[in-house]
Amino acid sequence: MKTLYTTKATSTGGREGSARTEDGAFEVNLALPKEMGGAGGEGANPEQLFAAGYAACFNSALHNVAGKKKVELPENTTVTASVGVGPRDDGEGFGIEAELTVSLPGLDRETADSLVKQAHIVCPYSHALRVNYEVPVSLAD
Repeated sequence: MKTLYTTKATSTGGREGSARTEDGAFEVNLALPKEMGGAGGEGANPEQLFAAGYAACFNSALHNVAGKKKVELPENTTVTASVGVGPRDDGEGFGIEAELTVSLPGLDRETADSLVKQAHIVCPYSHALRVNYEVPVSLAD
């Protein structure tokens, strides 16, 4: 793969800490949800961040596909990503699941379905989840 863009984000304190991008454009306080034994609170959690990123990425892929097919998307097109986390059945850790809901008001069902299916192929988040991408992990120097 020819990489077009790379960014870095660093987390301190895990689910009850903070995270920020290397350029400082994004910084967020994190809080463990009550459902996972935390206090909840005003911080975000990794699943919310993943859901926001996936929804935005898929929406972008949808616009890309529509543009190539010369289809004008409705102005109020939305993509909602639902992301869940929980213990895996193998007892070895946690797993993540995601589901997308796409709203294309006013677009005929056949066209909408075709665009969504193609966007699901184009979107890198969808691709990574579909092929279970093996993430390289290393220790910092």
